[in-house]
Amino acid sequence: MSRTVIVVLDGFGVGAMPDAGALRPGDTAADTCGHLLDHCRRARGRALHLPALSALGLGLVHPHPDLAARTTLPVAAGRAALGYPGADTYAGHQTMMGADFRTVAVARLAGHLDAAAAALRAAGHEAEPLDHLPVLLVDGVVLVHDNLEADPGINWNVSGRLDDLPFRQILSIAETVRPVAPVARVIAVGGHADAPLAEFVRTGDGGAVGLDTPASGFYRNGGLQVKHLGGPLDHTRQLPDLAARAGIPVTLVGKAADILACDAAVRRPAVATADALAHALDAVRADGDALVVANIQETDLAGHQQDADRYGSVLERTDQGLGELLALLGTPGDCLIVTGDHGNDPTIGHAFHTREFVPVLMYRPGSAPGRLPDAGSLADLGATAAVCLGIAPDGLAHGTVLRPLRQAG
Repeated sequence: MSRTVIVVLDGFGVGAMPDAGALRPGDTAADTCGHLLDHCRRARGRALHLPALSALGLGLVHPHPDLAARTTLPVAAGRAALGYPGADTYAGHQTMMGADFRTVAVARLAGHLDAAAAALRAAGHEAEPLDHLPVLLVDGVVLVHDNLEADPGINWNVSGRLDDLPFRQILSIAETVRPVAPVARVIAVGGHADAPLAEFVRTGDGGAVGLDTPASGFYRNGGLQVKHLGGPLDHTRQLPDLAARAGIPVTLVGKAADILACDAAVRRPAVATADALAHALDAVRADGDALVVANIQETDLAGHQQDADRYGSVLERTDQGLGELLALLGTPGDCLIVTGDHGNDPTIGHAFHTREFVPVLMYRPGSAPGRLPDAGSLADLGATAAVCLGIAPDGLAHGTVLRPLRQAG
């Protein structure tokens, strides 16, 4: 029996990557893990209770005084660079599963306005800039614009009111824009707004211009419909598809169930941390081989809210679940990998993701403990997980197997 579980702590970084300040110079100081531990010790008068993460070697990756500097478990610990531009959950998970997202660009719509307008006109639409802004008004009712809720240039949105047209038409416009968009995602969004969408267009960070979606009423008025159109990739060369074709049951939990493609997978969407952990534990308790990919989303949500207290509480609850997973994964051949997809430092002073290294904590019963080299990409985790499952990693589009640099003394 071979069970491999990948737990992604969404938005959990362990220090800024060298290019973290390219968008915001202050992000060179980003350290989600360290700043969170510091804040919670000050606010609570005690360290966060993270025995499982400490046992998994987090203190070997981040030498914080509140983390154990040694572990007796068969753990290989290191950290990974993201391996894709920016800091984005969708690109992070696709990369982790073996996709090559190195060519995805961070690009504002302003630099591609003419190409997007030409594609829309060729498809029979009217498309003109809105009030001389780098926003396209399509057929008088739909906006193509920068996503203001992510880092500038990470995603574009195609937004329309469902009172004006059905969602399938909004999605069709987004599908027309997708081939000329160099960004990781084009997101089709339909909802019920309080007024015409043009009234909610504003300038965001870094020169981005787009719809202020929360102010529009889309999120509070009900009926919201969303479809994420990712950049071109071959899902058959990602870990879930490889595992399924090898006869290994695949379970996708939390946000992983929403953004990863695998027709054969069992999907368990969940936002609440307790629910996501329960789904992951249930999948591990099933008999036989398994690949489980579980995203813990509430860490990222707390980062966006700049709420370090909530983040700390979510991390402690997650640690309890990791302890339960460790108790179940005791058979040689089992593997638990705990990592992140980017950073989201709740103390940095803004509500965006931070471009940080993420931890790679790999527990394998019966193996020798050691340190892992820095991974050049999250894709290296997918390649390593493939080996744990007995799958040839060269079936993935990208990724290099991580092997311990040395045995722990």
